[in-house]
Amino acid sequence: MSSSSSSWSCTKCTFLNSPSRKLNCMVCLTPVPLPSSSSPTPLSVSSNDEPKWACKGCTFLNTYKNSACDICGTRSPTLSSLLSFDDLTDSGLESSSNPDRSVGSVFFPLRRCSKRKAMDDDVVEVDGGSVVSSESLGFVKKKNKEIETKGVASDSGASVSCLKILSYNVWFREDLELNLRMRAIGHIIQLHSPHLICFQEVTPEIYGIFRKSNWWKAYSCSVSVDAAQSKGYFCMLLSKVGVKSFSCKSFRNSIMGRELTIAEVEVPGRKPLVLATSHLESPCPGPPKWDQMFSRERVEQANEAVEILRANTNVVFGGDMNWDDKLDGRFPLPDKWVDVWEVLKPGDSGFTYDTKANPMLSGNRTLQKRLDRILCRLDDYKLGGIEMVGKEAIPGLSYVKEKKVRGEMKELELPVLPSDHFGLLLTLSPK
Repeated sequence: MSSSSSSWSCTKCTFLNSPSRKLNCMVCLTPVPLPSSSSPTPLSVSSNDEPKWACKGCTFLNTYKNSACDICGTRSPTLSSLLSFDDLTDSGLESSSNPDRSVGSVFFPLRRCSKRKAMDDDVVEVDGGSVVSSESLGFVKKKNKEIETKGVASDSGASVSCLKILSYNVWFREDLELNLRMRAIGHIIQLHSPHLICFQEVTPEIYGIFRKSNWWKAYSCSVSVDAAQSKGYFCMLLSKVGVKSFSCKSFRNSIMGRELTIAEVEVPGRKPLVLATSHLESPCPGPPKWDQMFSRERVEQANEAVEILRANTNVVFGGDMNWDDKLDGRFPLPDKWVDVWEVLKPGDSGFTYDTKANPMLSGNRTLQKRLDRILCRLDDYKLGGIEMVGKEAIPGLSYVKEKKVRGEMKELELPVLPSDHFGLLLTLSPK
């Protein structure tokens, strides 16, 4: 590092650490690399590799020839202009050596559509009684990497006839209309009024936007304000019904800081329920081998999560599992556990990351996967329905993506959706 003010990329997990992390990586605790006078910018240099720069969006290490991240499209922080467009491959051609590579697009500075309309500012009142605000959820236990918070929320006391649970990867990319995308997710929450919410890829900035939203007041949160500021991105749970406890358990094998977040909730007039969420290890295909898919780690994390949760009689486990049935096999579910989408939507592919169905991702390499899932083990509740949410573009909002297609540069004006993932909304009813 040339100065203490520079961010640095972890040599093990590629996470881009803030300057305040002077000794080790915040995610995997790898020691900070030794200073080098030849590295004026946050680059990672290996004796066996060409110099690389760390993406601020996803922390992937890119080579100098890439002016934008080869994984998520974020532009290089070290380059003021685009370099070597000839190195970008045609987005319309599939690569046999990298069939699952979904991105690699160059995102130019965003330009708003001339017909853009402002988001509706009207506030929809959220159902439910008073709850304790998130500020009162202080950390009371920290032992063996497990953190438990006290959360006290109360409903009006009336029995809940049906329980709604939302799981959503909100996309941590902060340079693509972040405020309007998060407001759109808030509108989805206000429209459906879920009792429980599982969020993934929440950044401190997104957390701050949510906290200022009108709908936030009806929920208690698994992440305190201080804890939110200490992480790059994270999962969190929100509850509009009573919460007995929140806890967070780190996976034994994760180099990406992945965890299982758990809430014990008390549904008025119904049996207790355990809610959990996670963001299992992400596939990170990239040069030189394109084989960093982390399937073994992901399968181990799935087994570890289920083992932690299986003792409970009523469990809902929702999140971005990054699951690929062809690569990872069947999700490891014990007896009495079900994959809700498979049960309620047999024959429906259920792609929650879909470059064909999500027009915001047009121009990316084709990728259609059911990455997001809700898994249940229920003795005292029964499945009602499940649907995808967040499939509509934000009215009047667009961005421009410039892409090389078959040797010719194209400007694509694309709509903006709330996230690159679609959300899942589950309804449960008592037996």
